[in-house]
Amino acid sequence: MTSPVAGSTDFRTSWSGVVSVDVTVDLSSCVIRQRAAWARERMLGENSHLVTHYRPIVPEFVGTRWEYRDMCGRYATTTNPARLAADLDAIDETGAADARTFTSYNVAPTTQVLTVVRRHEHGHPDDEPKLRVRRMRWGLIPVWTKVAEPGVPVKGKPLFNARADKAATTASFRDAVKYRRCLVPMDGWYEWLVESAGNGKAVKHPYYMSNADGSRLYMAGLWSVWRDRALPDSDPLLSCTILTTDSVGELTNIHDRMPLPMPEEHWDAWLDPDHPAPASLLETPDAAAVAGIAVRPVSPLVNSVKNNGPELLAPLADTADTEQAGQISLL
Repeated sequence: MTSPVAGSTDFRTSWSGVVSVDVTVDLSSCVIRQRAAWARERMLGENSHLVTHYRPIVPEFVGTRWEYRDMCGRYATTTNPARLAADLDAIDETGAADARTFTSYNVAPTTQVLTVVRRHEHGHPDDEPKLRVRRMRWGLIPVWTKVAEPGVPVKGKPLFNARADKAATTASFRDAVKYRRCLVPMDGWYEWLVESAGNGKAVKHPYYMSNADGSRLYMAGLWSVWRDRALPDSDPLLSCTILTTDSVGELTNIHDRMPLPMPEEHWDAWLDPDHPAPASLLETPDAAAVAGIAVRPVSPLVNSVKNNGPELLAPLADTADTEQAGQISLL
């Protein structure tokens, strides 16, 4: 089994004029070259000296093929559903007897997560829609998913991310884009910077992104309702996905993609259950949208979903650890 052809490159120029090179790596022969010298010579010519950093985009073997894994795939939340509902003047519909149910420092796809929707009271479509805090499975299950056994959908690849620029035309998401949009609250999210280990292997260094002032983040999401039609009285299965977009600002130094933030001034339009959202809300925001995001390297303990504690958020202690984690100078 071979990976995509080595040598595919993508060049971007940052605001400072420094060129960053993304290199698609041939994992079958572990071709990872420091500073991508061949790319400098072939693509940049006399400007090759401008290359100060390169970040290989490393595909992962999934099922029967190599894939480029999108993000956001892990995040942290310490949000209490009752507190969240109180902060937003919303109705808590989670039914959580223990607030700790939704506290996780390593949220992974297929787990139950908190979402915020705006809906009419059931059976009263003319009433004013209200904000509601709901629990949903992270990994959207399309309504047309077949039944594996009574009340259980066929297990497929978790749709935990949806590209904002393609969701409206993608079969799994297009209906949700029209009328089932949500917010996914979080404290912050993780992303991995992939670099060469210098021995023909790639290594991943985890970073944590959160608001510098510690305030809660709200990301744009879509949700779905799945039912076994043979069991009309059974409880529906609610599931969601997080929309992603091109990274902007300093976040481009960590990953090409980021979750799509949804500012509070756009919540009314985004959560409107009766009208499609303006197309502009699905566009990549400008760098100002992430100006308050702090980025820090964290422990590789987060690599395993078995680890789940506040120590995952702690910044690496000293300079040596920071360099080992692959920290880069954010442009």
